[in-house]
Amino acid sequence: GGLILFAIFSLVMDVFKIGYYSSFYSCLSAIKIIYPIVQAIFVIVQTYFLWVSAKDCIHVHLNVTRCGLMLTLTTNLAVWMSAVTDESVHKAHSKLKKNMTEEIFRWLLKVGMRSSSVEECNCNSQICQIFKNGYFWLYPFNIEYSLFASAMVYVMWKNVGRFIDHHSHHIQRLKFRLFRRTFFVGIMLGLIILVSGLGVLILYEVQVNSSTESSKKSQALTMYYIFNIVCLSLMSLVCIGGSVIYRFDKRDMDRHKNPTRTLDVALLMGAALGQYAISYYSIVAIVASTPRDTISALNLTYALLMIAQHTFQNVFIIEGLHRQPP
Repeated sequence: GGLILFAIFSLVMDVFKIGYYSSFYSCLSAIKIIYPIVQAIFVIVQTYFLWVSAKDCIHVHLNVTRCGLMLTLTTNLAVWMSAVTDESVHKAHSKLKKNMTEEIFRWLLKVGMRSSSVEECNCNSQICQIFKNGYFWLYPFNIEYSLFASAMVYVMWKNVGRFIDHHSHHIQRLKFRLFRRTFFVGIMLGLIILVSGLGVLILYEVQVNSSTESSKKSQALTMYYIFNIVCLSLMSLVCIGGSVIYRFDKRDMDRHKNPTRTLDVALLMGAALGQYAISYYSIVAIVASTPRDTISALNLTYALLMIAQHTFQNVFIIEGLHRQPP
């Protein structure tokens, strides 16, 4: 389901790209237009393949199957790197163009920062601007699709030739009832936090980017940090509470080999490393900077809580992944 959601947005991004590059077909190479078309076909075929075959443990033509799956995996990683690079270049040029005059910007592009042929094609029409802004904002969905598909293909590759011990495989059918008291309260609290977070983020962006007064920017930063500190504190307490509840749970731990779970743990820890690094550098920068004001104190608290929350959350999730069904 998640894969299909990201695939749909990726296809919309490809349509926007095709529309944008088609506006410049007279001064662009054909590969610029062909690439999003081929990528859209690849997304459709791969999504259908994973939807139909993701649960298969293949036991025929093992070498050919492993080769094909690994080729698909590396293709997804290549698409991911391409999307990340394009998004980074787009942001860099947007900032450069914002801070420099048009003449200097064009001169830098012609010197070698980017192919001058693209910039010689003017995007003046409104529909062209819509296509340009649309595919730029949809890049994150394409990035997530590539990572999502890579993870699923990796699990299929690990499952090639694998035999499952059916005696140790428990089938647990989850009975989900939306209006059971615990589920309903959890969903409502989550939605409240989500809506509040979006509201705070929008207010923060508007005040920081549009206001010229330093006092309003400080108020926006204070509001932003206080909201995140409260949320991280609640999340840390909930994860600690969940880990404590596990101690009183009499279920056995599942120690059997499971490629999906192993990949989940590896991705979870790998994703946390990036946040750990950001928080660490923030702490070093705050401690080394002067003067130390309220914003610095809130930023330091936020960075420390981010480390604590990710640690408690990872412990809770990993322990939960290894629990046998009730």
